[in-house]
Amino acid sequence: MNALSKSRIFCRVMEKGSFTGVAEEIGYSQSAVSQIIRSLEKELGTQLIERRREGIRLTPDGVQYFPYLQAICGAEDALERKRREMQGLENSMIRILTFTSVSRNILPPMMKKFRQKYPGVDFQLKQGDYTSIRRDIVNGEADFGFMSTGDASYTDVRTHVLYEDGMVAVLPAGHPLAARKSVSLTELAEEPFILLNEGEDYNTVETGFARYGLKPRIEYDVYDDYTILAMIRQGFGVSILFRKVIQGFEKNVEIREIDEPLSRTVALVWRDWNTMPLASRRFADYIIRHIEEYNG
Repeated sequence: MNALSKSRIFCRVMEKGSFTGVAEEIGYSQSAVSQIIRSLEKELGTQLIERRREGIRLTPDGVQYFPYLQAICGAEDALERKRREMQGLENSMIRILTFTSVSRNILPPMMKKFRQKYPGVDFQLKQGDYTSIRRDIVNGEADFGFMSTGDASYTDVRTHVLYEDGMVAVLPAGHPLAARKSVSLTELAEEPFILLNEGEDYNTVETGFARYGLKPRIEYDVYDDYTILAMIRQGFGVSILFRKVIQGFEKNVEIREIDEPLSRTVALVWRDWNTMPLASRRFADYIIRHIEEYNG
């Protein structure tokens, strides 16, 4: 038995006024309860309880120790309440770093479903590019995040691949290339190009062009996907965007497949699974196990 358990049994004996009653209550023999009390007395170096014909009572030293032992019992009760609270994820904040397609299409339905089971959790979402997401994960600014792993392998974070995110060409309405069912990277490279800035570490589009020895005519380097869509509608140029980003935003633009398919590998990323808060571990595990249900 640990010290807290001994203190709890001692306090219960004094509250009930009986070794036998406590033994029956906790499923121990009377001699086992007596042995636990003697062990506690040995640790404290004094007798705490004296047995009399009319029952038990505290010794003078027992009177001095009793408030402290009650405080230990109270702390143990508080610890147990906190454990149950944590298991139920009450008052828990889950901090997530993400980017547009995930925060718009993947996370909201998952968060809703998770809160049905754990209504005490709250979510804090922060958007960024791959570079800032990885940096902030390493620095402890969030519990976990999403990023594209590209061709890189990282030693400062851990990753779990979730899915492939395909890309399409996005053109202004009436653009000459819109007459084609699909367009090539060579054709897109010759047009005024609006590049989606994905961060310093990796860019899916630039890597795709480079794979075929091409370099696009980048006239605008833009961080926000929907700003790019607005610019395309105004005729500033063409772009290549992720399929999930443009779902529901196809109005006044032309969407075409690309002859040379481009995609990014979307992964869950974290620093240390064991030190991640319980609520965040539970939600991250939920994402890993159920991603296929939400990635239609």
